[in-house]
Amino acid sequence: MKKILQINAVYEEGSTGRTTKELNEYLQARGYESRIAVSAGSQEENIFLIGNKFDHKLHAMFSRIFGLQGYFSYFATKKLLSYIDKEKPDVVHLRNLHGNFINLPLLFGYLSKKKIPTVITLHDCWFYTGKCCHYTVIKCDRWKKDCGNCPKLHDDNVSLFFDHTRRQLNDKMKFIQSLPHVAVVGVSDWITNEAKKSKVFRSVSDISRIYNWIDLEQFHLVDSGNLKKELGLYDKFIILSVASGWSEKKGLDKIFDLAKGLAEDVAIVLIGHYSPNEKKIPENILLVGTVRNPQLLSAYYSMADLYLNMSLEESFGKVSAEALACGTPVIAINSTANAEIIGPGCGFLFDKFDKKEVLLTIERVKKETKKKYESKCTQWARENFSEEINAEEYIKIYEKVIGLKGI
Repeated sequence: MKKILQINAVYEEGSTGRTTKELNEYLQARGYESRIAVSAGSQEENIFLIGNKFDHKLHAMFSRIFGLQGYFSYFATKKLLSYIDKEKPDVVHLRNLHGNFINLPLLFGYLSKKKIPTVITLHDCWFYTGKCCHYTVIKCDRWKKDCGNCPKLHDDNVSLFFDHTRRQLNDKMKFIQSLPHVAVVGVSDWITNEAKKSKVFRSVSDISRIYNWIDLEQFHLVDSGNLKKELGLYDKFIILSVASGWSEKKGLDKIFDLAKGLAEDVAIVLIGHYSPNEKKIPENILLVGTVRNPQLLSAYYSMADLYLNMSLEESFGKVSAEALACGTPVIAINSTANAEIIGPGCGFLFDKFDKKEVLLTIERVKKETKKKYESKCTQWARENFSEEINAEEYIKIYEKVIGLKGI
């Protein structure tokens, strides 16, 4: 029985945490031994917790001071390597590692020395840049060469004093080159094609795309009448938007601006953490906080007449895919991976935010009703974001890299 170890920042929470959990359960159902190593998550039998809150805070502090992320947590990572030694996985699957919890030189040195087949999933751009998770808004392409003189030094993984982006980029290239058996997976065509332009993956011949999946048993069109009553929105046309944390990066300023032009029978519902600021929240916006329960989240998607994604930088856009699975058409900005997630007849794309045009589109969907889009949305989700289809693609990659070890 083959054993797979996934390493990610979190388990169960957020898009990467949910994907890690779902793949863990799928692998177990398929007869694989599945192990998880995370910085935060459930204390289940097959989950190894890397470090503790004190170590994570110390790592974050050192990262900010010295401008190096992934170079601390020495003892926590040594314990992880002892765990890997004991478990002896056939494949180590690396996901989101930029959460101030792991020592990259130690980890990659170990994987290289032990010749462990490795799969890397690109949930964002961090693996092939000097430090950035995204770079399209600022139109930076330094990552294609050497980084340095970073325009986002105080953004994403913040560095207060030093610019070590060139060193980190070159180190990542050395780390990847040291792996004898490696496959890289992008979660969209957009990020996969971007990764192929990077010097970090220059030596990698196996770079492919596997879409993130949606648990279609959880996310599908359901009766949400009771939820609409509970929220006092029974007679409203509902626009929904979801984010783990609300900020201008996720289009919050655009959503607030849009709310001012909506008709009286239209309401916006925002799911996700929101830190109050000086901006007054429009009366037609309802903040419901974080929703972790998949069944409840599915009810929110089903309740919505229209889903709004105003983020300019999406490696995949799982919330858009979940909305489509629940039959809800999507409005999004035509940038990064947004365009490929929204299928034909499943929504509307704008090259840039145009308040007047978006308001006209909302009125159009009101007149046509959500019913016009439901079947196309759900069919597109089934064809492209099925867990059974896409998780099976990971198994094929696991078997492939395991096979390479024997050559």
